[in-house]
Amino acid sequence: MTFQFSHKSNCQRSLQSLGEFAAVEHTSDHLMVYLQKPHQVLSSGVLNGGLQWVDGVLNLRVPKHTEQHEPAETTLAHYGEILGVTGNLVGMMTAASMGSYHLAKRVADGVEIFVLATAGFSNARRAGDKAEYRRMVSEPEEIGTINIILLTNACLTQAALVEAVMMVTEAKAAALQNAKVLSPVSGLIATGTGTDSVVFVNGFGPEVKFCGKHVLFGELMAQAVIEAVFGAISWERATYGGQL
Repeated sequence: MTFQFSHKSNCQRSLQSLGEFAAVEHTSDHLMVYLQKPHQVLSSGVLNGGLQWVDGVLNLRVPKHTEQHEPAETTLAHYGEILGVTGNLVGMMTAASMGSYHLAKRVADGVEIFVLATAGFSNARRAGDKAEYRRMVSEPEEIGTINIILLTNACLTQAALVEAVMMVTEAKAAALQNAKVLSPVSGLIATGTGTDSVVFVNGFGPEVKFCGKHVLFGELMAQAVIEAVFGAISWERATYGGQL
C-alpha cells in the first residue's frame, strides 16, 4: 500500500499501517487517518459528525488558550486541506499531547479491530455530575479530552454501530476506573471528560449484527479500547502528573 502526502512539516512524522485499508500519520500536532477509499463513519466529531462517508479522520491538537476565534469546523477543514485530504473529512480537537497516542489491535477470524486513543483528563467528570453550564444549549469550552478512533474491516449494521458506541463508552469508563481517575466535582471515579469524542470507521468485510458483551467482537473491541485509553492516560499522568 502507498499513501501520498502533499504537505511539508517541520515536526517529526511517523506512518503506521492499519491493516489493508488505512494508515495513520502521527506527529506532535495531529493524528491523521488516511483511508484507501471512502468508509462509512459514525462519530461525534466537531467536523462532519454523525453518519457520514469519509476519506479521512483528523485528531488535531490545539492550544489550551488562544486568541483566535475561528470556528472549529473551519480550522479542521483548513488543516485537512494542508494535509492533502481532498474528500470528506471527520475532525476532532484536543489540547492533550499527541505523545499520549496509544494504539491497540485485536484480530480474530479474519476480523481486525484497531483503536487509537489520545487522552487528557483535566476536565474529568462522572456521568451525572452537576454541569457547569446551566442552559440546555450551552457549548462547553474545556479541552481536556479523551479522543477515540476505532477502525475495523468488519461491516457492522447500523444497529450494531449504535451498540458499538455504547460498548466503547463503557470500555472507556472501565479504563478510567482502572486508572483511578477521579471527578473533581463529585470526588467519585470519572467515566470520561466533558468533551470526549469517538469516531467509528466501519469496514466492508464480514457482517457483524451484534457487538455487545456476549459476543467475541464486543469482547475484543472493549479490550482494545481499555488498553488504548489506559495507555494514553498512563502516558499523560507519567509525563504531566495528575490524580493517583
